[in-house]
This record gives sequence, structure tokens and C-alpha cells, in this order.
Amino acid sequence: MARCHIHWRKVLICVCTPCIILALIFVYIAFVLCTAMTSKQMTGIVGQTHSLETVHFIAAGTNSNKSFAPYPKTFWELHSNGGAFWNQLQLAVDRSLNPILRPNNIKRGFISGMFNESLLRQSFSEVTDLDSTRKKFDKLPQQIQEFVSHMQRRNYPTLIQPDGVCGAGSVGEKEPPLLLLAIKTTELNFKNRQAIRQTWGQAGWIAGQKWNGSRGEESGGYVRRVFLLGKEDPEELGVDTSELLRMESQNYGDILQWDFKDTFFNLTLKDLLFWDWFSRFCNRTRFVFKGDDDVFVNTLRMITFLQEQLKMPQAHKALKDFMVGDVIGAALPSRANESKYFIPDSFYKGLYPMYAGGGGVLYSGLLAKRLHNISKKVHLFPIDDVYVGMCMIRLNAHPVHHPAFLTFDFPEKKEEKCSYHSILLVHKRSPNQIVRLWAKLKETQTQCWSVPLRKAKNKENKQKPKTSPP
Repeated sequence: MARCHIHWRKVLICVCTPCIILALIFVYIAFVLCTAMTSKQMTGIVGQTHSLETVHFIAAGTNSNKSFAPYPKTFWELHSNGGAFWNQLQLAVDRSLNPILRPNNIKRGFISGMFNESLLRQSFSEVTDLDSTRKKFDKLPQQIQEFVSHMQRRNYPTLIQPDGVCGAGSVGEKEPPLLLLAIKTTELNFKNRQAIRQTWGQAGWIAGQKWNGSRGEESGGYVRRVFLLGKEDPEELGVDTSELLRMESQNYGDILQWDFKDTFFNLTLKDLLFWDWFSRFCNRTRFVFKGDDDVFVNTLRMITFLQEQLKMPQAHKALKDFMVGDVIGAALPSRANESKYFIPDSFYKGLYPMYAGGGGVLYSGLLAKRLHNISKKVHLFPIDDVYVGMCMIRLNAHPVHHPAFLTFDFPEKKEEKCSYHSILLVHKRSPNQIVRLWAKLKETQTQCWSVPLRKAKNKENKQKPKTSPP
């Protein structure tokens, strides 16, 4: 009996051992798979938590890729801010563009610009589909609602184009244009455009002026000119001015008009469409001055100023980020209902980024092309100069404040004979004032040769930009 028991035990061992081993293998495989799946789920949860709690787009010092700079605390807040519409839109885009959370998205985004445009559309759909957003939308001011209704659209037909490849200029230019004057205007402001054409906005070879002791030495460059317009509504205007504008274009060849409604909140579209046009037709232009049609510009000094920039050490590197103007830093949005700059906190919360006042700003052609590319990752904002500041900070670039840009007029109560020789721009001036000032500038040119450009009164003013709202 004992021998029989031993025999069956050996049989069981021989038969069961392989089964036990197989069972253990299956248990091990199941354990590994469960662990991997759990780890993946936890990674996704951590990623979601991180994207909700992060204060900066990328923590400072953690990324060597200069294309993605950390956002300073003064820029738009990345939290939902109680449902502020624009902040939610941009937050959805930033999450998708975050190279830490979405590395695959970033790789695809660099390959195709269409990817960035699809992200903007997708984020808009995600936010507007929320019940909370739909309830708050009806409470937004009418002009904000109108802006939101078409803020996804960025492509508009061109109605009128300049005769020249890159605006009106000299036919026989012997070198690339130094400066393109891109002036925001409207159909009715013919007097403003005419005053500019006759004075500081003349196209062709423009002689600047530099100083060497008591002798004035001339320098210069080719200047081109283009006026940027949307379209007026004939019913609201009471008259159709489109035919007059076409005649003006045939005569001067400097009109660039798109088929969108020309309103204050649509000025951002002029920047966006201008960058696209510039990138396609103005590859060789070194600098751009973009300003309003009610500013006075000392083009002679601006030409000299730009020539000096080209002679600076490492100028080719500096031009990539070159933007100069009247810089405003850490400004709060205007919450006054009667202001044309009014932005309710239900639409945007947080401080504005550092930006150059839209009355007049000077930047390089290289930067114009970079702004065109980066703008595809930033939702449109109703105030144009603030939007440019948003795009600048995404490029990890900052505008430089220059005291010779007086977008809030002269701080002194009394103007002296050579005051206008010390500036690059002053805002605001009527067409008649522009004509008189230009004539006076020419008359006093010899007497005011030695007058330098305005400088900041002290070191502190140079470092701290204005904190005024736009």
C-alpha cells in the first residue's frame, strides 16, 4: 500500500508541476499588465493635475528650447479665473502646446502650421460648448459679443492691393528697402492719408541725418508706404466710399484693404493680416513702422536711428527681437464701461503683458515674420497693441522703451523751437498740424542739427515702463 501511495505521488508531481509553472507564469504576466495599466492611468491623472495647477507654461530653467519661454506672473493667468472667456480659450491651447504634457502635439505642430490653427478652433469649441460659458455669453457687452462671434476667423479676401510688391516706393531702388511705413487708417480719413503722403510718409529715397561734431553728415535709405484698411458698412455710413478708395489706390498705389468690418476691436485683424502680407511680399525689407494716421513722425531722424541700429555690434542677432516704442508694463485692463478700451472681467482677467503703445511702434522685418508665425498659437484679443504684446512674450522677446516715442504727447507744457527734432513720434496731430510741423521741421533743420533724441530723465525711468492702461 505504501509503495502504491508513493507511486501516485510521483505521478501527481510529474503531471501537476508543469501546470503549476504555467499558472505562475500567467499570474506574473497578469501582474505586469495590471501594473503597467495602473501606471499609465496614474501618469494621465498626474498630467491632468499638473496642467490644472501649474502657474507657468513651463517652469523657469526647466526647458532649453527657447521657443517656449516661461510666462511671467504679470501675463494672463493660466487658471480659469472664474470662467473668464479669453483665459479659458488660451488655457486650452497652452495645455495642448505644453512640450512637457503634450510632446507629440508639439512635434506635429512644428511640422504643420495647420495644427496650430486647428488647436485654436478646437479650444474655441470646447469652451463655448460649456453650459456655464453659454449662460455668461449673453451678459457680455454687445461689442464683445460681436468680436467673439468672428474671433475664430483669420482669413479675409483682399479687396485692394498696392501697386508695388511691398507698398508704394521708388521704381528703381538700388538696394533693399530700409523701412516700410504701415499706417492704420479708415476709408473716411482721406485728409489724414494725404497729409502723410505730403510730409513724413513720402516714399522713395529719404535722406536721414547724423552728426559728426559741428558738421551734419547725411545718411539715408529707401522707404515704402502702405495704408491698412478694413471695409466700411455703406448702410451705417450713409454713403458708399468704395469707388473713391479705388480711385485713390489707382492714383497713389499704397492702399491695402481687406473685406472685414473696420471697427476698433478689429484693429487686431490689421496686424494679423499685415504680418501675413508682409511675410509673402516684403522679404527684403529691414524695418517696419506701424502706426496710426494721426501721428507725426520725424522720418529723417528715424532713418538715422535705424542706420545706427544696423551698425551696432551683433546687429544681425539683435534684429530678431527688435521692437522699440512707448512701452507700457503690467497694465490693468480698463473696467470703465464708457471707455473704448473696456474689457469686462468676464472676458479677461489678469494683467496685460508688456507692450508698445499702438500709436506708433518700430520693429524689424525679421520680427514681423516671427510674429506672423507665433500669432497662430494665440487667440485674438480685442485690443491690438495688447495682442502684439501677447505674441511678443510667446517669442520670449520684449519691446524696448524709447523716450522719443511720445504716444501721450509732450510731457512739457511748452514746446521749444527744436522740440520736434528730438523725437521720433508724437501723438495726436491733425492733418493741418502735420503739414505745418513738417514745414517747420524742414526750416529749422540746419539750426537744430545738434539736438539729440530725447532721453529718459534718470536711470529708473529707463528701466521701468509706464503702467498706464492703453
